[in-house]
Amino acid sequence: MSGFKTVMLMSALTALFMALGYTLGGSGGAVIALLAAAGMNLFTFWNADRIVLSMHHAREVDEASAPEFVGLVRDLSQRAGLPMPRVYLIDEPHPNAFATGRNPDNAAVAATTGLLSMLTREEVAGVMAHELGHVKNRDTLIMTMVATIAGAISMLANFGLFFRGNSGNGQGNMLAGLLAVIVAPFAAMIVQMAISRTREYGADAAGAQISGDPRALASALAKISGQAQRIPNPVAERNPAAAQLYIVPTHVSELFSTHPATEKRIAALQDMAAQMGAPVVSAPAARASALSPVSAPTRRRSSALDPLRRD
Repeated sequence: MSGFKTVMLMSALTALFMALGYTLGGSGGAVIALLAAAGMNLFTFWNADRIVLSMHHAREVDEASAPEFVGLVRDLSQRAGLPMPRVYLIDEPHPNAFATGRNPDNAAVAATTGLLSMLTREEVAGVMAHELGHVKNRDTLIMTMVATIAGAISMLANFGLFFRGNSGNGQGNMLAGLLAVIVAPFAAMIVQMAISRTREYGADAAGAQISGDPRALASALAKISGQAQRIPNPVAERNPAAAQLYIVPTHVSELFSTHPATEKRIAALQDMAAQMGAPVVSAPAARASALSPVSAPTRRRSSALDPLRRD
């Protein structure tokens, strides 16, 4: 998506925030809303990575604690021409990954132990290349800022009827309440989805180019999408706006998803593989991650990439 379209979508969210402020407090409310939006944007610009990583209780790993995983990310970063991001693990069975940070020089990537234990090395590489694609396309900052403003609109709308002044105009109050409680948060959701859905296709394409294996990413999406719907994700349940950061959606219908349908993404990757002349790779048998030093575990365990090596 072009930078111009991104600016327009962000401007639309800010305008929605100001319109909501106006319905609740007149011109003064609109000014306060504008200042609040500017403040949130500024705060998020400098703290986006810390906000998201703290929300997920992510822990940073290095080549001493997770040598294969960190080495894989390092190799992909070099192929993408990016600075080495900080690498994090999240001790959750939910299979997912995300990238965050205000720019490539301050980026971080994270994956759950559930994802690493489920995929082959090539599939993990495809997923992390997708996340580096977000970094390369400079998506991470804008997606976090959109989530912040959209969340603020919904929060303000929930209290809209209480903030509305006593103007003595019953019909005006009714229309303002309708706008505050229904129209503004719904419009914010539409803008948020427009940003995230388009960017997922762009990150898939960039990730396929970085890894050189579109079918591995397609295979990873097929494996984790169903599990991501079934296995609870406590962070997304507490903070629904976080869902747009993940590589696959969680517990939502396609209509209200911040992601394109996984089947469409897989089809696009298969087309890209055909254009690149990538060989067809048959699906591997279910097993532990190829990054695991234990190639054939006899029982279910945490990811071998977990620095605590827990069984």
